Amino acid sequence: MNSQSNEIKKDYDFINESLINVYDSIMRIEESEIRRSRFKDITAKEVHLVHTIGLHDRKTTSQVAHILKLSKGTLTANLNTLERKGYVMRIANQEDHRIINLGLTSKGRLLYRAHDAFHKLLVKRFLKGFDNDEIHLIKQAMVNLEEFIDEVSAK
Repeated sequence: MNSQSNEIKKDYDFINESLINVYDSIMRIEESEIRRSRFKDITAKEVHLVHTIGLHDRKTTSQVAHILKLSKGTLTANLNTLERKGYVMRIANQEDHRIINLGLTSKGRLLYRAHDAFHKLLVKRFLKGFDNDEIHLIKQAMVNLEEFIDEVSAK
């Protein structure tokens, strides 16, 4: 391996480690906030599943599994748990009753709104003090990252 490849690998490892640290930190904050909230019966990962269902209301299990890049079986197991806890419901499609869509119960919608507000607050705190050019660069980086992930995952 040449020195340029070593540098690229070090950069990749640094970025990967940084992203993992950010993700882990957010999850620790969320777990802590959840334990202090009225939603003590749910994990941070389950909160994100509720949030995804809220964003993609009335999608099928297969559609949500595709969005999350999970197997349908893994998602179904998580949905069963969330349904028992009263956050998610399965709804027969109006046009074809053989198709089952996912939706949120009133408890699930409340959690969805609280989680959405929590993330907006985190982002506002993160962006505090950034100027417009810096915010524009962050937005562009997120768009580039999303496009890259979509491109790589399609292969």
